Amino acid sequence: MLVKTYTAALHGIDALPVTVEANTTHSLGCLTIVGLPDNAVKESEQRIRSAISVNGYRFPQKGLVINMAPADLKKEGASFDLSIAIAILAANEEVLTLRLGDFMMLGELSLDGTLQPVKGALSIALRARQEGLRGIILPESSAAEAAVISGLEVYAMNNLRDVVRFLNGEQQTEPLHIDINTLFQHQQTGSDIDFADVRGQENIKRAMEVAAAGGHNMLMIGPPGAGKSMLAKRLPGILPPLTLEEALETTKIHSVAGTLAARQSLLTQRPFRSPHHTVSDVALVGGGINPMPGEISLAHNGVLFLDELPEYKRSALEVMRQPLEDRKICISRAKMSIEYPASFMLVAAMNPCPCGHYNDPTHECTCSPGAVQRYLSRISGPLLDRIDIQVEITPVPFAELHKQEQGETSAAIRERVCKARLIQQQRFSGTQVYCNAQMNSKQMRKYCTLDKQGSELIKFAMEKLGLSARAYDRILKVARTIADLDPASTTDKPVDITPAHLSEAINYRALDRTGWGS
Repeated sequence: MLVKTYTAALHGIDALPVTVEANTTHSLGCLTIVGLPDNAVKESEQRIRSAISVNGYRFPQKGLVINMAPADLKKEGASFDLSIAIAILAANEEVLTLRLGDFMMLGELSLDGTLQPVKGALSIALRARQEGLRGIILPESSAAEAAVISGLEVYAMNNLRDVVRFLNGEQQTEPLHIDINTLFQHQQTGSDIDFADVRGQENIKRAMEVAAAGGHNMLMIGPPGAGKSMLAKRLPGILPPLTLEEALETTKIHSVAGTLAARQSLLTQRPFRSPHHTVSDVALVGGGINPMPGEISLAHNGVLFLDELPEYKRSALEVMRQPLEDRKICISRAKMSIEYPASFMLVAAMNPCPCGHYNDPTHECTCSPGAVQRYLSRISGPLLDRIDIQVEITPVPFAELHKQEQGETSAAIRERVCKARLIQQQRFSGTQVYCNAQMNSKQMRKYCTLDKQGSELIKFAMEKLGLSARAYDRILKVARTIADLDPASTTDKPVDITPAHLSEAINYRALDRTGWGS
């Protein structure tokens, strides 16, 4: 008896439909799985046999051939167990075939038939809806993320027996319903860490506000203990809230990577990723034998924080150059090419020298000028070229630390950031640009015009402060963001860039100044 069930395989952050065909043969008790299965799929035979037996069903005495179509698509992982098991039971007439064509099924089977969580439930649910299926059957622990997709019935099951009884009409199960809008609004709460807890460092807070408002990458240079990591961790709290579209896209990535918590349905907070400096190239950008998203994709729509930047491998840092420009990463292999989104804010921190105390007013630096230069040269010019804001940070004086009053809250800063982002949204409406940091040369000429006084100021800065040529565009972009943050700016009439805005932007180019670190 030939029967078909339906499931899906992950390809990048998307899912491709897979048809599981089961047909009996004349050979006794032999199960053959074809269609490019990997070892995890081949080993499913033992899990399926045990699950069927423990739950009181009969494994076919005749031979079986399982074909997973399309045959040229690699099938990886244990999420196909449920679909294969149901196809086997249907071929043995233990499951009615009437409803098999209505559902996509996925789930890993334990030896007792319990369904284990799977990766990529959200992506697979989207594919099921696109294929016009009525619903999807999957483990209870993975059902919440699939249930955010409207127009699809999501059935959460605990074990193989529940699925069989449901398909045979012996058990009534209600589909899982989640009001995505209510859930999204309810979970978008503030973070426990707040800028109000930070003492002093007002200039760095201002730089982070500018970075958040314009989507600019940022580098903080300062001695150990100055507060670089503490400030970076608070940056997501002042970024604009995720839109529903961004939340779904971010959740898809984390679902495929398997980083979602059990029964979590939607990511509503911007990601903050902070990989250790020993991270490999593949772990950072993605890939591997079975390609998976890397840290830059897990930070999509959020912040990637690289602490102790010069300690990272040069090759790991250089592979980020293309994603920083294109906001996506393409993983190419001999048999496949996968694209992952990677639109993130890069925030990096580093010491100014090997001992960490160059330019530290409280400690004497023991490094020679050559040692300082060699340390700074670990960061390549092309990578620095993609970092708009470079600021020096110094230790907070005791008087500031001892103050009892709190600083400005993250909520107050975020309000100004959101206002500036709204101006940019109006400015770049209808284009693929979403913030000032993404402007191209043509847009810069249109939106970053300078008056005579401003032109003379930036000319003076280039000549007298020894700013590099690559700093010119970055200064204009940052100045545009500072102008958008001006209280006088509105969506209808943003203020023009003034010399005051330019002066602040020039101060955010610490490493471009002639003589810095020499």
